[in-house]
Amino acid sequence: MRLRFVLRLSAILFCALLLAPVFSRAQDSSDTAGPLPTPKVASAKMTNDSVIKLSKAGLNDDLIIQTIQTQPGEFTTDADALVALKSAGVSDRVIQAMVNKARIRLTGSEPTPAPIALSDVNEIGVYYKDKNGKWQPIDPEIVHIRSGGWLKSTATDGLIKQDENGHLNGRQSKLLLPRPIEFLVYAADGVDIAEYDLVAFRLGSNSREFRIKTGGVFHSTSGDDRDRIAFTPHKVAPHAWEFTLGMDTPGAEYGILPPGTASVANGGKIYTFAISE
Repeated sequence: MRLRFVLRLSAILFCALLLAPVFSRAQDSSDTAGPLPTPKVASAKMTNDSVIKLSKAGLNDDLIIQTIQTQPGEFTTDADALVALKSAGVSDRVIQAMVNKARIRLTGSEPTPAPIALSDVNEIGVYYKDKNGKWQPIDPEIVHIRSGGWLKSTATDGLIKQDENGHLNGRQSKLLLPRPIEFLVYAADGVDIAEYDLVAFRLGSNSREFRIKTGGVFHSTSGDDRDRIAFTPHKVAPHAWEFTLGMDTPGAEYGILPPGTASVANGGKIYTFAISE
């Protein structure tokens, strides 16, 4: 009996000696391998197709532009891509944001506005870019502010107030421009582009008119200043802003109205031009 116990114990010890190196190698391998690598998840980048989808989904331009500016993106902005974006209904503002994002990605920094050449722009006023890429001044015309006789009772104080209209002599501007048109506004120190208005004229027998004032407040936001046209300027230099009227701008007579015109008793100035049908 004692001999059998000794033989069994010897067999157990022999097996333990044989398996010890195997357990040792397994332990070493476990200690040196470290944690399993975490699989990388690729972050989605915005592309031209992404922007087209957002635009067709009905999102407003401000939200799309904010998304372009804050999310990773790789945009193609060559001539064919820009045409495809425009054909898909993407607005000029959104396309400009894509172009800026692509430029930042290539240069690694925000684009620095180029200084305005004094040979082109040397005084306060409004300019357009000619076919040779030179800024040309737009000659102003005299505009008179007249009471239009459109009497209204305001909902807030019950007072009777009048609309005021801008009036210019003649049905046509001397300057006829083809679309698209690039404009530059060079303003006085302390004046912001938000103080300028782009207006479309209503034609009379020998005059051009536009409504600019309702309820005694110039630059009214009541909705009655219906002749004002929205435009999207961007600053290019101190006191200077550019904006473009694209191919979708209707043919008509237009004017760019500087601030302070309503307070000029004998007539102020407005920079006028026409776009052919």
